[in-house]
Amino acid sequence: MREDSITGEQPVAVAAATVTGPGLAGAPAPVVRPRVTPERSRRRPRARVALGADAGRIAIGVLLIGTLAIVASAAAGPSILVPRSVQLFPAWEAGPLHLIVTRLITNPIVLGNVFSGVLVAMLGAYAVVMLAVRSLSMRTIAIAVLALNLVLLLSPPMQLTDLFNYLGYARLGALHHLNPYTHTIRQELFDPVYGFSSWHNLRSPYGPLFTALTYPLAFLPLPVAYWLVKLATVALSLAFSGLIWQCARQLGRDPRVAVAFVSLNPIFLIYAVEGFHNDFFMLVPMMGAISLLLARRERSAGAMIMVAIAIKFTAVLLLPFLLVAARSKPRRIGLVIGAAVAAIPLIALDLALFGLALPNLSQQSTLLTGFSIPNVFGLLLDGGGGTPALLKIAVVGVVLVVAHQFYRNHDWLAGAGWSTLALIASLSWLMPWYVVWLLPLAALAGSVRLRWVAAVLTVYLMFAFVPTINTFMTNHNIDLLRTSAGHATASLQYKLAH
Repeated sequence: MREDSITGEQPVAVAAATVTGPGLAGAPAPVVRPRVTPERSRRRPRARVALGADAGRIAIGVLLIGTLAIVASAAAGPSILVPRSVQLFPAWEAGPLHLIVTRLITNPIVLGNVFSGVLVAMLGAYAVVMLAVRSLSMRTIAIAVLALNLVLLLSPPMQLTDLFNYLGYARLGALHHLNPYTHTIRQELFDPVYGFSSWHNLRSPYGPLFTALTYPLAFLPLPVAYWLVKLATVALSLAFSGLIWQCARQLGRDPRVAVAFVSLNPIFLIYAVEGFHNDFFMLVPMMGAISLLLARRERSAGAMIMVAIAIKFTAVLLLPFLLVAARSKPRRIGLVIGAAVAAIPLIALDLALFGLALPNLSQQSTLLTGFSIPNVFGLLLDGGGGTPALLKIAVVGVVLVVAHQFYRNHDWLAGAGWSTLALIASLSWLMPWYVVWLLPLAALAGSVRLRWVAAVLTVYLMFAFVPTINTFMTNHNIDLLRTSAGHATASLQYKLAH
């Protein structure tokens, strides 16, 4: 992972050439090269470890075999890999692989250890791919990404039941005529989706546009709606990878590095895609906004970022940095106009379906996971864990980081990336697939340091959430939530789930 030839520095025009096009015939256009600062010119070139194409192809094979093994194990029968499967695991949820594979491991602790080992092996294979990526063809990487996504499509949802929560809120609103922002899934107790869902007493935290998009699924049989969400998620995952390729080309970066860095990441594969999370519904328009801005289509970029925000509010972090990227006043005005025009129908849709009620982000933002950065920092600081006071300080820290990056970082993609990293670090409810918000920005930005930090965060989240770590901590009586803040979150979590 080394810095590409185009950085976040201001470019310098050093020559002229003649270009043609509508309104540009015969016009001189500057040839742009990156500005070289004295400090940069004095640096010695970094030593870079590189592997050959054979090593890269073998590593991709390990990723495919590991993914297939996990998918087959999840589909074979009820296990710790699929939530609630011990109570309820119909054939339509398991998928077609359950017809041809059998459960080889029934002991949950052994299965957890094997699953953890496979993930670690995939993490090592990912590192090898990144060391060999410049010797691989784009075709090889694209085929690998496509094959992995098709395998993942066959899997039941891993780790959490978010997919069924999406359908639960959709059925709550469309079928039962109850506002999901003011009512809970518990109020559809006799609906078939209830047994598959979780967070029965949590009002919907999902964005209004995403919730509206799921409403038509409520009128379909539950198995059909389930598979449509899976198909849509995998299709959006592939579209997301395609947009990363497109943005890398627009920026003059090596698209092989960018696509492999994001789409072959084990957390991206096993936790984001195989979990069938709605983050891809946000990430596709977010990346679309970046691509449109790079193509100098500011109004369309503004409209697209508003779509992303209406799906998941996390995307709002990108908006100020799109304004930085627009640079000139007319382009910024175009971006704002596009956002404002798109906001009108989105707000109208929100009011028509949900009134003045808003997504319930407040309750989820008070829950803690043991390895969330505020909780770990609080334990190291004074043993109190992620206390409410510390969480408020973390929010202030995010605001300061965004302000600093907005005013001081010339590389707008890196600024958006560091701000997103600050957001992830501030979250009390930290999940492994949240790193997917950061990966595309790190892959496309000119900051090598940001890419390394994203890689370190991947390793941290991988080891924090693999079952073996949980088993080890349980066996050694280690509980990161054995604090007053942890007891409070356990009580709230039980209340929201039951």
